[in-house]
Amino acid sequence: MNQKIKFPVKAVGMAFTIIMLLGTNAWAQKKAKPNIVLVLVDDLGFSDIGPYGAADIATPNLDRLAAEGIRFKEFYNNSICAPTRASLLTGQYQHKAGVGFFNNNLGLPAYQGFLNKESLTLAEVLKTAGYTTLMSGKWHVGDDENQWPNQRGFDHFFGFIGGASNYYEIGNQGKPTVPLVKDNKPFYLEPGKYLTEEITNNALGFLDDQQKTNKPFFLYLAYNAPHWPLQALPADLAKYKGKYKKGWDSLRIERYQNAIKKGVIDAGQKIAVQDAQVKPWNKLTYDEQQYWQTRQEVYASMIDHVDQGIGRLLAKLKALKQDDNTIIIFISDNGAQGGNGTRLYTSRNTGLVGTAGSYETQNSNWSQTGNSPHRDYKGAPYEGGISAPFIAWYPQKIKASSISQGTAHLIDLAPTFYELAGAKYPSVLNGVSSNALPGKSLLPVLTGKAGRVERGEPLFWERGGNKAVRDGDWKLVSSAAKGEKYELFNIAEDRAENLDVAAQHPDIVARLKAAYAQWAEKNGVVDYNKLKSVPVRQQGAPNRGNQNF
Repeated sequence: MNQKIKFPVKAVGMAFTIIMLLGTNAWAQKKAKPNIVLVLVDDLGFSDIGPYGAADIATPNLDRLAAEGIRFKEFYNNSICAPTRASLLTGQYQHKAGVGFFNNNLGLPAYQGFLNKESLTLAEVLKTAGYTTLMSGKWHVGDDENQWPNQRGFDHFFGFIGGASNYYEIGNQGKPTVPLVKDNKPFYLEPGKYLTEEITNNALGFLDDQQKTNKPFFLYLAYNAPHWPLQALPADLAKYKGKYKKGWDSLRIERYQNAIKKGVIDAGQKIAVQDAQVKPWNKLTYDEQQYWQTRQEVYASMIDHVDQGIGRLLAKLKALKQDDNTIIIFISDNGAQGGNGTRLYTSRNTGLVGTAGSYETQNSNWSQTGNSPHRDYKGAPYEGGISAPFIAWYPQKIKASSISQGTAHLIDLAPTFYELAGAKYPSVLNGVSSNALPGKSLLPVLTGKAGRVERGEPLFWERGGNKAVRDGDWKLVSSAAKGEKYELFNIAEDRAENLDVAAQHPDIVARLKAAYAQWAEKNGVVDYNKLKSVPVRQQGAPNRGNQNF
């Protein structure tokens, strides 16, 4: 016999209230998870923005992030585009992630040219913690469609797959020169529109749509500026007309002095020895000076427009009432690009520098200024190649205007984000055992509880035969251009890497070489001389970007 059970009205009301409160608290806990925005720029040097010494380039929004957040004196990347992105997106050293050299498939696991399944992306892990995952910009870690962002954990993606793109479309819809994709479908950039602006537009559009959910979000905003080709909007370019008459020699010193005043370079540090291949500004003819001024005016304009995009991002977060619960991290993928001569792509140029159809690049002359006070350029294992700005902004969580030694690396961002998100890093995902994370969370440094990352082991680099090891104050460097020679620098005293003290400390050299050998074996690193003999294997899909940059 079925009997109806009667509950007192008061009890029913209390139960309903408890259920509602539990539901509300669960939603609040979801919303309490911080939104995470990772902004990556391309080929920007250490002192190419205001907070790191560039008084000549307008970056008011980055200035604000720095004034309200924290800057690191030492934050390291992998010296060049694809390897940096591999480490950034997975928290692995680049070889462990499968991108040991570039987005070329060299037929070896560490050099397959795309992210392997064992190296979980930020998007894949954060989705397990309830995040919406968004990306706008440059990918460069897998050319085949099954390696694209939407297939590696991103809910929405706009951008280009390869390593470089025009900023203006000069082709027709049937044969575009800006090969964009939006959620796996081709996207045509209307003539006259500027790619940096469209990358921002799509990122903000994704945020608007995402607010229909009750989820926190992760946004990876990967600008390709100021990577070549040097192309800018006329309105931005007008701001910088005539601004670089003083030339690269004077500005390089000014940037160094400004970096000291800003606190990102210690007062006792020297500037790197002048690059002997860079011609002194006062030795150029009038016409040469005019030409090179224009190049730097365009470059500055490109950085300016990225900063404008960051301003729009900040405004959008405020409009969505998400600004108090969002962390923003700003970094560059490597130092400014080197190279001497004019490096014109004369067979491709159809316009003047800065305009649609121009394929001009940045060169060592101005890039030595961009990387000031550090030595060397993109692709090199010296500080000018592997060290770039790091700014973190998190209202009420990070002390305003703070500066830290940092001594951090790309591999540290994944554990940082996972700790912030309360995400457990899976040992197995989709039936595949994942690689362990080698990095350390930056939260103790970001919150002022530590001055630098305490990792208990050195940091390592290898790319194209260039090697480096950083252990405490010591840095061991072996440049492919110098054969098997090893140099040793005390970075605490000589970050400019002017004084090689390897001969005075053979014991330290031997110890760091041994540590490197163990790391190389663990991560599948192959001797570059042997690697050069391995034939390149083409991936299935056509390459959507130039690989030679």
